[in-house]
Amino acid sequence: MKKLLKIVGYSILVILLLVIGLVSYVKLALPNVGAAEVMKVNNSAELIERGRYLANSVTVCIDCHSTRDWTKFSGPIVEGTCGKGGETFDQKFGFPGVYYSKNITPAGIARYTDGELYRVITTGVTKEGKALFPVMPYTYYGNMDPDDIQCIIAYLRSLSPIENQVPESVSDFPMSIIINAIPKKVVPGKKPDTANHLAYGAYLVNACGCRECHTKDNKGQIIPEMAFMGGREFPLRDGSIIRSSNLTPDPATGLGNWNEDAFISKFKSYTDSSYKPHTVASGAMNTIMPWTMYGKMTRSDLAAIFTYFKSLPPKENKVEKFTAAGIAKK
Repeated sequence: MKKLLKIVGYSILVILLLVIGLVSYVKLALPNVGAAEVMKVNNSAELIERGRYLANSVTVCIDCHSTRDWTKFSGPIVEGTCGKGGETFDQKFGFPGVYYSKNITPAGIARYTDGELYRVITTGVTKEGKALFPVMPYTYYGNMDPDDIQCIIAYLRSLSPIENQVPESVSDFPMSIIINAIPKKVVPGKKPDTANHLAYGAYLVNACGCRECHTKDNKGQIIPEMAFMGGREFPLRDGSIIRSSNLTPDPATGLGNWNEDAFISKFKSYTDSSYKPHTVASGAMNTIMPWTMYGKMTRSDLAAIFTYFKSLPPKENKVEKFTAAGIAKK
C-alpha cells in the first residue's frame, strides 16, 4: 500500500512539474513570431490612398479604432475620432477580459518603427513583445499581401494625431496564459489579379474578416465546419442580441437567390448621398455591421466578394437575426 501511495505521489509530482513547465514556457518563451523586420514604408500619395481605402472600407481598421455612435443605425464613426482608439471590448460582449482598441493615430504609434507596426498588425505582437487578443483579426491580416499592409501603415502615419491615453487591456484567467500561444509567424499572401474575381474575392473576404463574424463560435473560437453559415451572436449595449447572416449560397437561408446587382446595391444603399443613418430607439434592432464603411468599396471589389460567396458550398442555416433584451432565445 505504501509503495502504491509512493508511486501515486511521484506521478502527481511529475504531472505538477510538467504543468508548471508548460505554463512557464507559454508565459516566458511565447509569443515567438520572430523579430520585427527592418522596414521603411514609402509614404507616397498613391500608397496612402490605397491604405485609406483598405483601412476605411476593407479591413475597416478605423471601425474599431474610432468612436462609433450607437444611437444611430450601424454605429457610424463620430466625426473627429478617426483612429483615436479607446473602444471597449469586454465580458459584456463575450470577451475573456477587458480589451481596448489602441490609438493608431501618429500620437499613438510614433514610438513604433514601420517594421514593428507591420509585425503587430500581422501577428498581434507589440513593440514590447506582448501578445494582443485577436479582437483585431491579425490572424487574417497576416495572410494579406505585405504591400497592402505597408499601404495601411503609410495611411496611419498620415492621420491627424489625436492625444488619447488608452488603458491597458487585461485578459481573464486562463486567457491571460493562453493569449501568448495565439500569435503565429506571418504567412504572407499575394494579391491576385483583380480580373480573377474568384481569387481576388477570396483575398478580399480574408481581408474583411467575413469568416470571423459570419461563423458560429464556441467560447470565442469559430467552428470551422460552420464557416460563413452565420448565426454568430453579438450582444448589443442594451442587452439585445444581433446575429450574423448566412453568406453561403443556400437558396432558402443564404445568398442563393441573390444576384450580383442586388448584393452590390445592398451595400451601396448605405453610401448613397441621400442616406443618413437613422436614430435607433432603445430596444430596437441595430447592427454592428459597418455598412457605411463596407459600402464604400468599389463595385468591382464587391462583385469579386459576391463571386467568392457564390462559390461556397450551400449550407442551410436559418438565422434569427435579432432578439430584444429580456426575451429568451427561441
